[in-house]
Amino acid sequence: MKVAVAVGRALTAAGVGHVFGVVGSGNFHLTNAMVAAGARFVAARHEGGAATMADAYSRMSGTVAALSVHQGCGLTNAMTGIAEAAKSRTSMVVVAAEASEPRSNFYVDQDALARSVGAVPVRITSAETAVAEAQAAVALAVRERRTVLLNVPLSVQALETAAPVVERPTSRDAVVPKAAEVDALTNLLRRAERPVFVAGRGSRGYRQALEALAERCGALVATSAVAHGLFHDNPWDLGISGGFASPRTAELIRDADLIVGWGCALNMWTMRHGQLIGPDTVVVQVDDDPSALGAHRNIQLGVTGDVELTAALALETYGEQHAGYRTAELGSVRWRDVAFEDESTEERIDPRTLSIALDDLLPAECVIAVDSGNFMGYPSACLSVPDENGFCFTQAFQSIGLGLATAIGAALAQPDRLPVAVLGDGGALMSAAELDTVRRLGLPMLVVVYNDDAYGAEVHHFGPGGHPLETVTFPPTDIAAIGRGYGFEAVTVRGAKDLTAVEEWLNGPRSAPMLVDAKVVADHPSWWLEEAFRGH
Repeated sequence: MKVAVAVGRALTAAGVGHVFGVVGSGNFHLTNAMVAAGARFVAARHEGGAATMADAYSRMSGTVAALSVHQGCGLTNAMTGIAEAAKSRTSMVVVAAEASEPRSNFYVDQDALARSVGAVPVRITSAETAVAEAQAAVALAVRERRTVLLNVPLSVQALETAAPVVERPTSRDAVVPKAAEVDALTNLLRRAERPVFVAGRGSRGYRQALEALAERCGALVATSAVAHGLFHDNPWDLGISGGFASPRTAELIRDADLIVGWGCALNMWTMRHGQLIGPDTVVVQVDDDPSALGAHRNIQLGVTGDVELTAALALETYGEQHAGYRTAELGSVRWRDVAFEDESTEERIDPRTLSIALDDLLPAECVIAVDSGNFMGYPSACLSVPDENGFCFTQAFQSIGLGLATAIGAALAQPDRLPVAVLGDGGALMSAAELDTVRRLGLPMLVVVYNDDAYGAEVHHFGPGGHPLETVTFPPTDIAAIGRGYGFEAVTVRGAKDLTAVEEWLNGPRSAPMLVDAKVVADHPSWWLEEAFRGH
């Protein structure tokens, strides 16, 4: 058996059930071996899209996915998506053919590329060790929550080796917190009068444990953007903390005397550069990765432990229930309930009006992916989702153009939900090739483009200073026509009445995907934009 075949089989046997990619000569046999061993291969139209599909699939399925790419240029094409996955600590294996001869036109320092974005490079070094090294790559991705680049040199792929015998790697063990740290956390919770829990990605799947402890100590609950939906329908849910927070949510968090971040980085986005932390607020972080504690801001207590286990242990010793911060009605914490003057015109729809109307139309069981750009705060804040599996947010690298591929990966991981991709015109046109992937896979996807014919973030950041904007503004583009060209149903939306076509599609068979080219008012920046620029 060739090493290429053995490695492909070993990866599948180790737990890789989905592989995304673009196949070239270098990864042809590897990919086919994975398919023959039972993995599903999803062909993308660009390696960058394939990388983000694999990232989103891993996030929303809770399993490790693979990206398969050609040597050199296949990997460089995928680097933005790999960077997003690595910065997000997504468990993913990038299987890359490798040209090890420096005179090859495909040669690049693939190890250095991986390290430069935070991924972990490993290599198949011999025929004798190939299977063990492939298995170790999957184990590293799973146990350490890392994006791993598995380099498979062309010269090694062609060698003969034995058939693989592989055991699946065990999952990451729950980190047991120290008793003294749990006691310190419990004491702070007992003393707090206005505690707030902010749950991040590390809290996904642990709603029950966090809600039980919050109920006992009277804490209000909120999430980072990546955990949006975790506390859906909880009467004490504040929604998203940070740049997307409503004025009332921001007020309540700012008035907390204790903030506990559960599997949450408490970074500049989630805490508005620290503006959501009052001068006398005590800040605690609970995370199973000790390097995350205090990485973004000063904390008074760090607890190294599994979120679910830590919450359960604190609940055991907390004592009698306290009212805490739950002594009065919250009032409206939803952005869609904040009064605004509708600035829609005959030609363009106000993005707030559009977002609220979409929220009224969309079924509860959906999975939403939002691209980056000036528009992104509106759908992120206004579109409700049923749980943390209803929102996939690939924004650690803050690159535009990832939203459509994110929606594809999320759709495959959550096949019983309506997939919704919410894009800006810049990101939509950048990733338009993957519209073919949506159509080819038969996904009943709704793609909504907030189209202001510009890179709106730059327009609103530099325009007030009188700078020329010709480099970031464009002539009108008929994105609906582009959608039709890829086999989508499509509609141009200039006002709320035009959304009737979307309602009809939602109520129909959804036999083809639907694209909405929403011509949005472009006169004002979204409320979170200047904060985003301060974070560069």
